[in-house]
Amino acid sequence: MAMVAAPAFGAGPAAEPRIQRLSPAFDRMVAPGTRVETIATGIRWAEGPVWVEAGQYLLFSDPPANIVRRWHKGGPAVPFLDPSGAGGTDPKLIREPGANGLTLDREGRLLIANSGGRSIDRVNLVTRRREVAIDRYQGKRFNSPNDMHVARDGTIYFTDPPYGLTEGDTSPLKEMSVNGVYRLRPGGVVELLEGGLTRPNGIALSPDETRLYVSVSDEAAPRIMVYDLDTKGVRNARVLLDAKAMKARGGTGLPDGMKVARDGTLVCSVPGGMMFMTPDAEPLALATTGAPIANCAFGERGRALFMTANDRVLRLPLRAGWQSEG
Repeated sequence: MAMVAAPAFGAGPAAEPRIQRLSPAFDRMVAPGTRVETIATGIRWAEGPVWVEAGQYLLFSDPPANIVRRWHKGGPAVPFLDPSGAGGTDPKLIREPGANGLTLDREGRLLIANSGGRSIDRVNLVTRRREVAIDRYQGKRFNSPNDMHVARDGTIYFTDPPYGLTEGDTSPLKEMSVNGVYRLRPGGVVELLEGGLTRPNGIALSPDETRLYVSVSDEAAPRIMVYDLDTKGVRNARVLLDAKAMKARGGTGLPDGMKVARDGTLVCSVPGGMMFMTPDAEPLALATTGAPIANCAFGERGRALFMTANDRVLRLPLRAGWQSEG
């Protein structure tokens, strides 16, 4: 979930969204002829969508504007948290002051990857009171937490690239020697799972939680990694999708946010749009707008996929009964 995936903030509005079907298997998920709907526009950089079933609304972030907005079906997107991240930051030091990735914990609280505040925060959706869940590892401040996934036992997996820091890896604020992938256990123990990636970004688990997926938004080596996962950590790192060819063909954006459906289907940002693919990286379809699509979220009890696409938010209707995110 990185604004660096776009040439610049507001780097030209997205075009009319299109779905390019690459396999007949995609028809079980999306009926032929289904149109992508635009539900919100005028956003500086749309990110971090999460569907709140209890309230029947979508939340999404706008990191450079430092706002989280809420959308109810049939209505406009309105401010929900303002500021969403850190207030009063110095742009010479903090490039991305607002919330980036959003998700819900097992108690229904909003989790925020607070890029500007350099922490993972919890927010009560009723009172909107906020608390810091974690902001450091081994005594050092995180870079700028970016994206998260919550496992069934409540463990929070998250990425910590330096996108929120104006000078990135050379920022005087950077305390970490790595751009890491971490997990925060329910008891408060935090573990570094992977410290060898240049730009870890989107993150997700397989339905059985034995695989960890991490997108790498490295201009020189854009890719999606997969790891075997257990209680001891990760092993057997390998490239699931090498996106260099997509980037070379002129695809806008980089590997970014992702979600995994109950049947294992991956929906992930790639250069050129949002890719739907099998767990073995066989392509099913590609959603395109001519601009980067940063992230996505299932919602409406599996009847919709929401996509954040540069200056707007999109809704793709899914077949009734199709099994979405677990």
